[in-house]
Amino acid sequence: MDPQVRAYLDAVAASGIPPLPELTPAEARRNAEVAAPLLAGPPPPLDRVEDRVIAGVPVRVYAPEVGRELPVVAYFHGGGWVFCSLDTHDSVCRRTAATTPCLVVSVDYRMAPEHRFPAAVDDCWAVTSWLGAHARELGGDSERLAVAGDSAGGNLAAVMAIRARDARMPLRHQLLVYPVTDCDLDTESYLANATGYGLTRDGMAWFWDHYVPDPAARRHPDASPLRAGSLAGVAPATVVVCELDPLRDEGVAYAAKLAADGVPVRLIEYQGMIHGFIRMYAVIDRSHQLGAEIAHAWREAFTT
Repeated sequence: MDPQVRAYLDAVAASGIPPLPELTPAEARRNAEVAAPLLAGPPPPLDRVEDRVIAGVPVRVYAPEVGRELPVVAYFHGGGWVFCSLDTHDSVCRRTAATTPCLVVSVDYRMAPEHRFPAAVDDCWAVTSWLGAHARELGGDSERLAVAGDSAGGNLAAVMAIRARDARMPLRHQLLVYPVTDCDLDTESYLANATGYGLTRDGMAWFWDHYVPDPAARRHPDASPLRAGSLAGVAPATVVVCELDPLRDEGVAYAAKLAADGVPVRLIEYQGMIHGFIRMYAVIDRSHQLGAEIAHAWREAFTT
């Protein structure tokens, strides 16, 4: 385990915060909002950051510069479809916009349990399809459009790539950071990393119970994209997984399915890392390494 990860986990344990399954969604949301700025540190400045509504969905637009059309990334935040927000992922989006450079559109999709599956999918698709036709209204280039997300947001990004293929809407790339790709909680990584590393197996069961209470519905490809019949023709992908993450194996399996279906894919495996570290710039140095790898992937995708 990375020593900075160990220090972070020890600090969380010492805080006395109850395990996720013992919290209400409202309590979990408050905890996430309080912790986010402490983990992220100060974000980089940008020329323009604007809250607006696209296709009925609140979004935040990040522009590192003005005066020319930039490639566009639709970003879907993590949080198990239950918590996190535009604010918790503000630093991720700012850094992505600044280092690529690109226009980032962060999507404030509806959350469970108030709005269960497929509400989040519908909101993300409403924004993604709008960007495919209207990105120039924001100063973006609709011909250089990509999707991205972490955890539950990675799940949504993967689903968007499948929907875009089916709608014949070209995407340049999909970035899936430790994504949820399946509802199976009995993989080797789920059992090996069930407790002790932040995200737990019981915590993921809590998320699924709020998002898709019906076990049969969880097997739908819009909830578990690993169960899609074929991924042939979806956008090229970068998939990031962490060694000490219950979701590791389903991320690896999704990358393998992409490759088997003829989709160019790069799998990045972070040893000694835990779920959620993309937002921990102030406490885990390797989050900056991940940010650099993400920026490199975007630059390659948008220049080819």
